[in-house]
Amino acid sequence: MTFKRRQFLKTCGLATVASQIPLLTAQGESPNMIIKPPRLEVGDTVGLIAPAGIFEPRYIEVVQQYLTNLGLKAKFGKHILDRYGYLAGKDGDRAQDVNDMFADDSVKAILAMRGGWGCNRILPLLNYPLIRSHAKILMGYSDITSLLLAINARSRIVTFHGPVATSTWTPFMLDYLKRILFNGEAVTLKNTNSPEGKVQTIVTGKAKGKLVGGNLSVLTAMLGSPYLPVWQNRILFLEDVNEDIYRVDRMLTQLKNAGILNRISGFIFGQCTDCQPSEDSSLTLMEVLQDHIIPLKIPAWYGAMIGHIQDKFILPIGADVEIDSEAGTIRLLDGVVS
Repeated sequence: MTFKRRQFLKTCGLATVASQIPLLTAQGESPNMIIKPPRLEVGDTVGLIAPAGIFEPRYIEVVQQYLTNLGLKAKFGKHILDRYGYLAGKDGDRAQDVNDMFADDSVKAILAMRGGWGCNRILPLLNYPLIRSHAKILMGYSDITSLLLAINARSRIVTFHGPVATSTWTPFMLDYLKRILFNGEAVTLKNTNSPEGKVQTIVTGKAKGKLVGGNLSVLTAMLGSPYLPVWQNRILFLEDVNEDIYRVDRMLTQLKNAGILNRISGFIFGQCTDCQPSEDSSLTLMEVLQDHIIPLKIPAWYGAMIGHIQDKFILPIGADVEIDSEAGTIRLLDGVVS
């Protein structure tokens, strides 16, 4: 066995093995306790990975400038520019970059370059005990939903649904990033007053629970796997892009039939960007949401600034929040970084 092969097995660990290994915990620490990763500080290094689809190399300079403006440094994964068809490298190499960034004590946070497709393929290759013992900020959205949910569920650390490196880092997003990830503030996330920020209440009310969710298509593709969190008393948020209304209906039906929707205590649908009906007889998106959510009798709304849009929230997966569906707000009940 070569050194490279031994090193890969050491950092990755196959799913059949990893599922039998207890999580590494500090003395007296419950393995079920959610860990808050350390906050960002000026001078910290952010690890950049490409765990899913390929990206244009020109974005490397763009994200370096974003990080420099925040007083941060960049460190790139060994395989960040790899190519394997539509994937940013072979599964084992992309997984190794994830594991290596968590194991690297010089790296204080990890940011995905982009989504696309591919994260589901590497979930069995991640070293979840190692990740828990080296908890740090992990952020992204879209296909990165897979990593965020799996690492929250298996490693029990708070992960962050927010921009990827190739996103447009707007003042709206940067304000929340600084307050949540640098300052550790328990902020209230609220839409802008723009037309894009219009809130449409589905069921009026307030609810508390741990926040979970992400891209609807990616989440439904994970059903039946061991990489999803528990759903009881959770606040579920969803978003999607380029989906026909009937497909959104089909995926929500799948969540309903899987017994997920009837366990949650609150529901948020962010933006469904470019989600249009394919025919004149289609239901509207709001009609589909109302059909599925109103019978649950839980606080719910559509239009949160979540998804494939420029101004987007930074959402801590696994953290305690309170939502107000009439105001369209998500209030963090405590700081989500240590």
